[in-house]
Amino acid sequence: MAEAEKNLTAGEIAYGQIRTDIIFAVLRPDEKLKLEVMRERYQTSITTLREVLNRLSSEGFVIAVGQKGFRVAPVSLKGLMEVAELRQLVECHALRASIAKGGIDWEAAVISCHHKLAAIESQMIEGQTADMIAWKTLDRDFHSTLIAACDSEMLLRLFDGVFDHYVRYQRLVLGFRGQEAADEHLALMKSAVSRNADEAVRVLIKHLRKGVEHAATRGTLVERVEVA
Repeated sequence: MAEAEKNLTAGEIAYGQIRTDIIFAVLRPDEKLKLEVMRERYQTSITTLREVLNRLSSEGFVIAVGQKGFRVAPVSLKGLMEVAELRQLVECHALRASIAKGGIDWEAAVISCHHKLAAIESQMIEGQTADMIAWKTLDRDFHSTLIAACDSEMLLRLFDGVFDHYVRYQRLVLGFRGQEAADEHLALMKSAVSRNADEAVRVLIKHLRKGVEHAATRGTLVERVEVA
C-alpha cells in the first residue's frame, strides 16, 4: 500500500471508493443505497457511510430521500446539457489562461498526454479491445494538462468536479465517438501549442456540443428523459 493510502482515514477511503463507483456506473443511476449492504461492501461503519453519502449529496452524486435514506443521483439529457454547459464555461476560460501563461514544459506535457490518448483512441477506432477506464483516464489527463498552466487553483478544482460528472455521463451514455473525437483532440493539441486560443476554444466548444448531440440520439438516455 502506498504511503498516501496509509494516511487516509476510513471515511476518506470509503468516500473515494463510492464516488468512483458512482462515476464509473458500478452504482447505477437511481439505485437505492442500502446502508447495511454498503457497510458490508465497503467495510466501514453506518455512521461513516452516512457522513460519506451526505458529502456526496452535496456534490450532486447522491440524493438524500428524506428519512428514507439515499439513492444514486439520476441522469437525464437536461442534466447532461447542464454539465456540458458548466464544463464549457470553466474549461474555456481556463484554457485561454493556460495558453497565455504556459511555458515550454507545459507544451511538452500537452504533446505527451495527447500522444498517449491518440494511441489508445487509434486502437479503439481499429476495433481493438481497450480498457475504457484507461481511455477515460488518458482523456482526463489530456484535458487537465491543457488547462494546467491557468494559474488558478479554484478553476482547476471546479474543472475536476465538473469533469467527474461529465465522465459519469460519458461512461453511461456518451461512449467514444470514434475518428471525429480523435480529430478534435488532435486539433485541440495543435491549436494550444501554437498559442491559437480562439481556435482552441472553438474546437473545445465543438467537442462538447458533439458529445451532447451524440448522447441525445442514444436510446438509454432518451428513454430516461421520457420517463422522468
